[in-house]
Amino acid sequence: MVVYALNAIFGCLTAFSPNYGIYVILCFLTGFSTGGVGLCTFVLATEPIGPTKHGIAGMSTFYFFSIGIAILSAVAYVFQIWRKLYIASSIPSILLILVIPFLSESPRWYLVHERVTEAMKIMSTIAFTNGKYLPGGVLLVLDEEVKVEEEAKTEALTLTYKNKSLENKDAVGGSIVDVLRSLVSRIRLILMVAINFFCAIVYYGQSLNVVNLDTNLYTNVVLNAVAKMPTYGIMAILLDKFRRKPLVIGTMWFSGLFCLLGKLMGNVGVWKLVRMLCGILGIFGMAGTYNLLFIYMAELFHTMVKNAALGCTTQAGQMGAILSPVVVLPFVVFAVCGIVGGMFAFYLPETLNQPLYDTFFGLEAGLQA
Repeated sequence: MVVYALNAIFGCLTAFSPNYGIYVILCFLTGFSTGGVGLCTFVLATEPIGPTKHGIAGMSTFYFFSIGIAILSAVAYVFQIWRKLYIASSIPSILLILVIPFLSESPRWYLVHERVTEAMKIMSTIAFTNGKYLPGGVLLVLDEEVKVEEEAKTEALTLTYKNKSLENKDAVGGSIVDVLRSLVSRIRLILMVAINFFCAIVYYGQSLNVVNLDTNLYTNVVLNAVAKMPTYGIMAILLDKFRRKPLVIGTMWFSGLFCLLGKLMGNVGVWKLVRMLCGILGIFGMAGTYNLLFIYMAELFHTMVKNAALGCTTQAGQMGAILSPVVVLPFVVFAVCGIVGGMFAFYLPETLNQPLYDTFFGLEAGLQA
């Protein structure tokens, strides 16, 4: 709520900037106040979802992102004076403040912070909303609190709880330092930082490249937003049929191939349209990667450090976004980034239908099983 309020305030103040220096400062404050909102929203929306539906639920959240870009293009067409546009684009932040009180915290977050009572209340509410109920005697525990014993006769799993207290205890924190302490998490983080960096260069660079297509700017922005939307449905279907890693590699190479073809096309006559089509297909493929990476990253890291790890990888993506205006002209740079990023993905583990671990100990035990 505080972040949305700051975004609205700084956004409106930017519209009244008396000089360029004040404008830059207010733009920085606006970006600083809202940098992690999308990430936290994604984590909050997907953490209560189980492994089998995690991919579809995560992918469905991105429709709103593309719809927002398309709407922003229409708003920019109406308010072509930049001061008015800043005010108009800040209004949604005010409206979102009214929505925050109706949101509940993630039950996994409560559980990791050993606030079991609140976690049980959220789960009961979710079950009631779905027309179901939690059976008596059910208790939420961390994966490190569960001892798995294999029974040879029944081949079943017997869960033995080490601690069944519902008392709230001291909160358990997780920072980027905790991510780096584990060799497994450290390797995953490094790979994801590199992949996000290359992905962002193509994703944002292609989006900014619309100014060089010699066609209507507002139409191109809408086309770019609309071109991304089919990828969500396609990826949601493919997520259930194929694994995460092949999809990341395939979509990055798909984008790199069409960016390379776009480099080879001319910019006159019918070749201009072909070049624009290659650009759309390039961003089509990278949009699939960009959104899939959010789901992939959420499954690679356990709950205790998920926000820290995703924040770090997202920051790498933002660095790529900052660099993208520099490489907004050459298609070949986009092609190289897509192909190299796909190569890095070869070293990531598969997470399809794998448990979503709460702690490092649970993750380690799962890898050893």
